This record gives sequence, C-alpha cells and structure tokens, in this order.
Amino acid sequence: MRRLWPLTVRGTGALILAIGCFIVANETGVAELQYFGILLLAVLAASVISLHLARRSDSISRTLHPDVATVGQDSLVTVQVGMRAAIPTPAGTWHDALPKGLSGRAQGDFPALGSGLRGANRTVQLSYRVAALRRGIHSIGPLTVRSTDPFGLARRVSTFAERTAVTVAPAVIDLPPLADFAGEAGGTLHTTTNQLGQGADNLVARPYVPGDSMRRVHWRATAHRGELMVRQEEQESTPEASVVLDRGVLRWSTEAMQAPGLDPGFETAVSACVSVVARLVHDGYAVEVIDTDGMLLAERIDGDDSAEVDALLTLFATLTARRDDSLGQLNRLFAGVTTGPVILITGRFDPADAATIAPVAHHSTLPMLIAVAPVGDALDRAADAGWHVSALGPEGDVAAAWGDTVGRGVSHVG
Repeated sequence: MRRLWPLTVRGTGALILAIGCFIVANETGVAELQYFGILLLAVLAASVISLHLARRSDSISRTLHPDVATVGQDSLVTVQVGMRAAIPTPAGTWHDALPKGLSGRAQGDFPALGSGLRGANRTVQLSYRVAALRRGIHSIGPLTVRSTDPFGLARRVSTFAERTAVTVAPAVIDLPPLADFAGEAGGTLHTTTNQLGQGADNLVARPYVPGDSMRRVHWRATAHRGELMVRQEEQESTPEASVVLDRGVLRWSTEAMQAPGLDPGFETAVSACVSVVARLVHDGYAVEVIDTDGMLLAERIDGDDSAEVDALLTLFATLTARRDDSLGQLNRLFAGVTTGPVILITGRFDPADAATIAPVAHHSTLPMLIAVAPVGDALDRAADAGWHVSALGPEGDVAAAWGDTVGRGVSHVG
C-alpha cells in the first residue's frame, strides 16, 4: 500500500503565507510575523502528523456475488478494508479502479472512525454494483482512499495496490425447448416418462441400489414388497446431443484469436453455444461440446447437471478462436454412426462449406446449423441437404435464431 500526504489548496496557501511572514519579518524586523509564520508551520505539521496517527490501513479484500459474473448482468462487489484508528478521524472518499470489461460507480464516502485507545482492528465495508461488459478475466483495483485533517490543510491519499481477478462468463440466453421435435431428435427424458402412460403401475420393478435416482422409485411396488423398488424400464440410455463450436479464425476476425470479448460475432457464437448446451441439458440430454476437429471443449455434461453447466460457463470465459480451420473434418467425426441432435455454430459460412458438411445431416436425427455470417445462398444449400438452418448476426437475437433453426428446413434426410 502506498500513502501520500499532499497539502490541500488551503494548506498550500498556509505554507506560502508562512514563508511570506518570514520574508517580511526579516526585511522589516517585526518579530510577531516570525511567530505567526512558526505557528502556521506548526499547524501544518500537526495536520500531517494527525493524518498519520489517525488512520492506519492494514488489509483489503474483495468478494463478488455471484462468484462468476455474466455478460449483461449486474454483480455486487463487497470491499472490506481493515483499519486502525488511535484518535477520531474525519470522513473521506474512496474510489476503486475498474477495468474496461466492467462498468459501475465504484466510489463513495469513506466513513469516519471513532477513537480506539488500544488500536483495535476494525473493518470498514464498502459495496457497489458492476455490470459485466466483456467476457474474460478482468482485475479490479487499486483502491484509493482520500481523507483530510480536521483543519482541511493536508490530504492523505492511501492506495491499496492489491487487485482482485473477476471472471466474466458468456451470457446465457433462455431458449425454448425442443418439445415438438422430441421423438425425431432421439427422445428426451421427458418423452420417456410420458410414454409410461397409465400402465406405469404394471412396470417391472427391481430393488433399489445406491445411486438410483429417487425419481424412479416405484411407490406401489415399494408398498407391496416392503422395500424400496425402482422402475426397471427407465434404465434406458440417456439421449445424447453434440454441440459443435467452429473456432477456426477464418470464420471470424483475427481479434477473436487474440483475447476474449474483441470480436462481436465470436462473442455471439460463444453465447449461443452455452445457451444451447444449457437448454439441452435442462431437457435431459447428455451433451458433448466439441470443436470441428473433434477436440473436446468441455467434459460430457449429463442431463439435468446444472453444476456442470456453470463450470462450462467459467471454462468458456477465456475461450478464443484458433488458427486452424477444420470444418471439413466434421464428416469424419460422424461417419458410420447415427446420433442425436447435432448443433453446429459457425461464423463465415459459404456455399462450399454447405457442400462440405452436407453428409453430416444424414447421420443426425436433428441436424441444426446457426451461422453468424452466412455468404450467398449457403444456408439454403445446407437446408436442401437436411439441415435446420438460421442466420445469427453479430450481437443478434440468439433466442430468435434458435427458434428459426428449429422451425426451418427438413427434419432429417435418410
């Protein structure tokens, strides 16, 4: 922590007056002016000393709620400053420096402190709200506290050099479910439950084992057998979906490879990616998030696992584009298999790209394509190949694009 004790305008005037008194006293021989000058210097010295004794700052810490900020959302920053005050101190002001990725009014009045004869530690709590503007990891600080002595002659400026890193995750947009496409998309957990119908009481039940979900308990069989029973039929494999984020820098601007938050189009694509993952996980899908070359961008997320979705947001806070363009490898990833929904999110997309990924549509129960910067009739060609397609401009409406993707094109080409 750095401390400065500059004089205020009033204090500077008092110092100039004291020097003037000494000069005039030396020329005129008036001793009273010397006494007055000495008195002014004594008051200035007492002011600076009082600031040094009055308030001593030992520590600072910041907390953020929620722990991970989200683009477009407000977060509460709480600053705790450890103080010691031997004598009563006047109030002051404080200011916390914010990076470009955050905005807010990080300033206010610093409270006055009463005397503490034993120099006991005290904690001053400051708080303010910030809005996250740009994805990435940003640092808050330093904190500056300014105070003056009771006479207003000297000003103490205390600067806490400690900085606090703040993680800003991409924005998650609430998307409508794939309810109308549940059957052709490979089924969801909700579809499995609905298929039970009124014959659920006649399902084959088995004894409960540790790890079984309590939602699968067969209460009628449990009452009949006297032990906890679960429905055997609900042990079907979890429906799977793949979300593919094309990070090739040729699809975006070069800024997308340098740091998070610099390319609006890439930021929109990242937001769309995490929003789609959150929607599918909520609908009961086990979701795999990959790049176009098959590299995992996150571990597989099981259905209804909201904690892993939160972890994905933190992981994607620093995601950037990469140099290689591997959209052509997408066919190899899905060759020879039939999988559930495949959602491809890309940037620049031309007719040649539509021809390249056309075979993938034949291997997915619901192929979906969202392009941030489509070229010419590329989306129409992809739709002819079996993709559900839509365009999503930079800073566009992700929810509207998702709705267009679901409702446009054919569902599947066999």
